[in-house]
Amino acid sequence: MTANGWFQIGLFFLLILLIARPLGIYMTRVFERRKTFLDPVLAPLERTIYKLTGVEAEKEMRWTEYAIAMLLFSFVSMLVLYLIERIQAWLPLNPQHWPGVPAVLALNTAASFTTNTNWQSYVPETTMSYLTQMAGLAYHNFISAAVGMALAIAFVRGISRREQNTLGNFWVDVTRSILWVLLPGSIVLALALVSQGVVQNLHPYDTAHLLEPQKVVTQDSAGKPVTQTITTQTIAQGPVASQEAIKMLGTNGGGFFNTNSAHPFENPTPFSNLLEMLAIFAIPAGLTVTLGRMTGSPRHGWAVFATMAILFFAGVTTAYWAEAQGNPLMRGVDQQVTATQAGGNMEGKEVRFGIANSALFATATTDASCGAVNSMHDSFTPLGGMVPMINIMLGEIVFGGVGAGLYGMLIFVILSVFIAGLMVGRTPEYLGKKIEAFDVKMCMLYILVFPLLILCLSAVTVLLPRLGLSSLANAGPHGLSEILYAFTSAAGNNGSAFAGLNANTNYYNLMLAITMLGGRFFMIVPMLAVAGNLARKKIAPPSAGTFPVTTPLFTTLLTGVILIVGALTFFPALSLGPILEHLLLYAGKTF
Repeated sequence: MTANGWFQIGLFFLLILLIARPLGIYMTRVFERRKTFLDPVLAPLERTIYKLTGVEAEKEMRWTEYAIAMLLFSFVSMLVLYLIERIQAWLPLNPQHWPGVPAVLALNTAASFTTNTNWQSYVPETTMSYLTQMAGLAYHNFISAAVGMALAIAFVRGISRREQNTLGNFWVDVTRSILWVLLPGSIVLALALVSQGVVQNLHPYDTAHLLEPQKVVTQDSAGKPVTQTITTQTIAQGPVASQEAIKMLGTNGGGFFNTNSAHPFENPTPFSNLLEMLAIFAIPAGLTVTLGRMTGSPRHGWAVFATMAILFFAGVTTAYWAEAQGNPLMRGVDQQVTATQAGGNMEGKEVRFGIANSALFATATTDASCGAVNSMHDSFTPLGGMVPMINIMLGEIVFGGVGAGLYGMLIFVILSVFIAGLMVGRTPEYLGKKIEAFDVKMCMLYILVFPLLILCLSAVTVLLPRLGLSSLANAGPHGLSEILYAFTSAAGNNGSAFAGLNANTNYYNLMLAITMLGGRFFMIVPMLAVAGNLARKKIAPPSAGTFPVTTPLFTTLLTGVILIVGALTFFPALSLGPILEHLLLYAGKTF
């Protein structure tokens, strides 16, 4: 670890801190439908959209209506993307003439982008046409992010309102999320990325002739070695900057290229790397300020922000330390096993980013429900790779995905307030609302869905050698980590992966699609039920039993509850995966 590395990490967090307040205030005005500087341009467009679609903007919805609208909209959007993928061979903007996407892979991808996961079991530049990338995938990057923001705002309204049966209008919240937040931010970010060298065109792929032809030895169908001489290289390009912008700002994560933000056409410079990381955290950080403003308790919003910051620094410190230590089995000049690898573990990392920015990016992208990567998590040290996994296992509430991070954190806030109430023997209250049995039951249902999907499906997979283990590149605890990470990433709607597992099989495409859909929608319904129940309640005056949610004590309790729930749930599985791998590594054993 170096002073320069810590400076870069500190600078990143300082910039997030500076962005959070003005962006949070702006989003408060957007969702409270107050005047903003973009209204002269966007308000007429908004009214036109409502007129064309028949949306009654002033009519609000009960939580059940909100949930049904969200589910139906998501289902139709998923079906449209599936159809686009299947028939892309006959659609325009396909200069490489890619065929239609196979059925099971198309289903997996449609579920992935609908749920804001962006898990990619395929190589994008050799599978998806430009039209599919833009009209299918990029469209869902906007829509899935907007749905997450709308759900978070609905939850905040449930907390702030009193004796009301409605949470707002789903169609209005989604429309305003796109027009006032995601679209302007994506345009600005895309132009900034183009200035750094990110490509943006509709040209066919280029062919470059190598100055030094390369000989590659492969095997034929009979297993005999065949030597091929490679004289050309195909250089993929396309409308990258526009998709990269919403991929980051909407915490989607699906790359235009297979190597994602490690590709020089997606992330060419250290400055573009900083911009992309800032885009991942910007809206989730700003929403904590929006929470404080809309509930009338700005200090509560900052207390939630502080909890997220503590967990973020714990993760990035561990990842940076582990990667800076390197691999203990790398031998020095004297052929003796050294305590550290000179320069740290650079396997799977881009030299232009180094260890500090690789550890920072890995932590940020899994703290948020993003999934973009600028290094390969599978090549991290065991403890370094465990950090991204734990970040997702905690529910990706450390800033989290756009919207999803906030409402996930609020579930833990309610649970923490309930525990605090039990400690003092009084009815728990949250911002004047009494937390009752129904609220706690729904919160626990939300929390239990996540480990149920991850642990049960991972356990089933390791017991199916022909289906679950046949495409696994590594044995031992690292192989278990690859499977566990895949289902964790899918259930957490993250989308990053340990690359040693080939998930483009019928089994994994189907199982991960189910996991992604369950991790999104099975958790949203109980969350909206809690929001609807809170909105109907009266505001109770503060009493001696009221637990303040604006103090360092609250931040400490909330952090502790998150860590304890995560540790008790997932520690046994982690002990068999990355922790065991770490111990074996330092014992000098390989596998």
